[in-house]
Amino acid sequence: MCGIAGQVRTDGRGVERATIDAMCAAQEHRGPDSRGIHVDGQAGLGIQRLRVIDLETGDQPIYNEDRTVAVVLNGEIYNYRELRSGLERRGHTLATKGDTEVIVHLYEELGADCVNELEGMFAFALWDDRRRRLLLARDRVGKKPLFYSERSGALSFASEIHSLLADPEIPRDLDLSALDSFFAYQYVPSPLSAFESIRRIPPGSMLSYEDGRVAIERYWRLRYEPQPVPEGPELHDEIRRLIRQAVTDRMISDVPLGAFLSGGIDSATVVAAMAEASVEPVRTFSIGFEDEEWNELPNARMIAERFSTAHEELVVKPNLVEMIPKVARHYGEPFADPSSVPSFYVSEMARRGVTVALNGDGGDESFAGYHRYVTASRTHRIASRLPGALRRGIGALGSLSEPRGDPTRPANRARRLASSLGLSDRDRYARGMELFTPAQRTRLYSRDLEDRLSGEPEPRLIETTWDHGTADDLINRMLEVDVNTYLPDDLLVKVDIASMAYSLEARSPLLDHRLMEFAAGLPGSMKIHGAERKVVMRDALRGWIPDSILDGPKRGFGLPMAGRWFRGELRGYVTEALTDPTAASRDYFDRAYVSELLDRHQDGSRDNSMKLWALLMFEVWHREVVD
Repeated sequence: MCGIAGQVRTDGRGVERATIDAMCAAQEHRGPDSRGIHVDGQAGLGIQRLRVIDLETGDQPIYNEDRTVAVVLNGEIYNYRELRSGLERRGHTLATKGDTEVIVHLYEELGADCVNELEGMFAFALWDDRRRRLLLARDRVGKKPLFYSERSGALSFASEIHSLLADPEIPRDLDLSALDSFFAYQYVPSPLSAFESIRRIPPGSMLSYEDGRVAIERYWRLRYEPQPVPEGPELHDEIRRLIRQAVTDRMISDVPLGAFLSGGIDSATVVAAMAEASVEPVRTFSIGFEDEEWNELPNARMIAERFSTAHEELVVKPNLVEMIPKVARHYGEPFADPSSVPSFYVSEMARRGVTVALNGDGGDESFAGYHRYVTASRTHRIASRLPGALRRGIGALGSLSEPRGDPTRPANRARRLASSLGLSDRDRYARGMELFTPAQRTRLYSRDLEDRLSGEPEPRLIETTWDHGTADDLINRMLEVDVNTYLPDDLLVKVDIASMAYSLEARSPLLDHRLMEFAAGLPGSMKIHGAERKVVMRDALRGWIPDSILDGPKRGFGLPMAGRWFRGELRGYVTEALTDPTAASRDYFDRAYVSELLDRHQDGSRDNSMKLWALLMFEVWHREVVD
C-alpha cells in the first residue's frame, strides 16, 4: 500500500521536483518505507511506499526496459505471478520480483487495455514518454482512491486531498454543491470533492491526459443480469470456492499479515478461510467498548477460539476530543460515518503486530445484509396491495408528525412506514439513505448559503444511480445502487483512510470482483426471504461458521453516540464546537436550527445524533483543513 502523486504539464513549463517532493511528504503516512520520484521535464511521478511484496527490488517508480514507460502503484496486483510468467515467455525482461512491474510491460503490449488484465486493489499512474501520455486508473470496485486537479496547461494527481493541496497552484475554493451532497448522504460522492478544483476518478475507470485533454472511460461495471444458477449443494460449493480463492489470493505478503475480527458473519468467514490456508495460527484483532450494547468482543472471542487464531483484543476508552480532529484531518473533506472512529482504533492496534490486515467488507453489499433491504421489500409488498389514492393519503398523514425519541421505537417505525407508502420504490429508497432531507437542509442552511446554492442541482445521487441500473428485481436494484454509491464513497473511503493513517494495508476478499459478479447474477429472492437477510450466503456457510454467528443479529461497527456520548461525556464538546463564535462566524447554517437540533437531542425528545455528528465533523474538518 502506498501513496502516489504527480503532475504533467503541457504549458511549456517543466515540473518542479520540489512540488512532487512536497506532495509525497503530505502523505508519508501511507508509505513510510521509501520515497521515489521521477521527473522528466513535462512529467513528474512520486510515491511513498509501504513495502509489502518484493521488499528488496520493488521500490518505485518502475520502468520498462528502455525507461520510456514509468509507473507508480498504490495497492496490490494479486495475479502478478501468472502475469509475470506470461510476460517472460513472450520475451519481456523483468528487473524486479514484484507486482508493479507487470503494469509497464502489459502496457507495452495492450496499451490502456492492460488494466483489464489486473486483478487486485490498485490505483496507478503511468507515464508514456514517447506519446507524452499520462494514464491514471482505479481498480474495479474503487478500493484505492485517486484524486486529480486539472487547470489550463497542467494536471496534478494524488492518493489523498492533502497531497494535492501541497501543489501551490491548486485553489482551495469550496465546492458548495459537494457540501450540499455531504449533508444529504454523510459523504461527498464521486466524482466530486469538497474543493471545486479537485475531482476523484470513479471506480473501475481510467483517465488519460494527452495533448492537454482529459478523457475518462469506465472499463468495468458490475452487471446485475440473471445468470445460470447451480442448484442446491453445487451453489453453496461455488460460493465457498470463490470465497476461499479470494482469501488465498489476498494472503500473498512478504510482511506479517492478520485480520480484523468482529463478531459478524463476514469477518468470521474471512478468518475461517485464512485458517484453512495458513500453516501458522492467523493473527486476529478485535476492539470493543465498555458499553455492552456496542461490545462484540464475546462473539469475536468465540470465533477466534473456533479457528485457533492468535487473538488480540482491546477495550477502547476513546479520547474523542483528541481523536475527532485527527479523523477529520485525515479524510481531507467532510466525512460523517461514525464507524470511522473504531476503524482508526482497530487499525492502530493491528499495526503494532502486522503490516497487512484482511477484513470482511463487501458481504452485505453482495448478499443483502442490511436491514434496509428487508424494510424496503416489506414496504413494497404493503404498498402494492393498496390503491394509489389510499397510499398517498396514508403517506400524507404519516408526514405530518415527526419522530420522537429513539428512532427504533414502534411508533417511529410506523410513522416512517406510513410516510413512505405514497412513494415509488426508487424515491422511498432515496429518502431512507438521506441524512438531512431537502426540507431539513433548507432549514439548516443560512440565507447566504441558500443564495449561493441557488441554481445548483439538488443532490439526486440515489435516484440517478437507480435510474441507470440494470437489475430487474427490487433487492438487486438496491444492491446495485449501494455498490455504486455507498460502498466506494463511504465504506471503502472509511477503511482506506483509517488503515493508511497507521501505514496498515487493508485487504477485502469479499470484494473480489469474481465473487461479486457471481453474487450479482443471483436473483434477489435468494438473498432476502421475508425478514431473513443474506440467505444464500448463510446457507452456504452452514457447518463452516458457527450457527450462533450466522443466526445472530447484525450489530455493525456502532458507537454509543445518541446517549452516552452526545447526552453525556461529549455534550459540552459538541455544544461548544457547534455554537461558539468560530462556528457562528462561517455563516453556513441557521444558528437557531442548529440550537434546536442540540436542544431536542439533549432533552431526549429526538435522536439527532447522526445529524449532530455530521455537523460536528464538518466544523472540525473546516478548522483542521480549511482554516
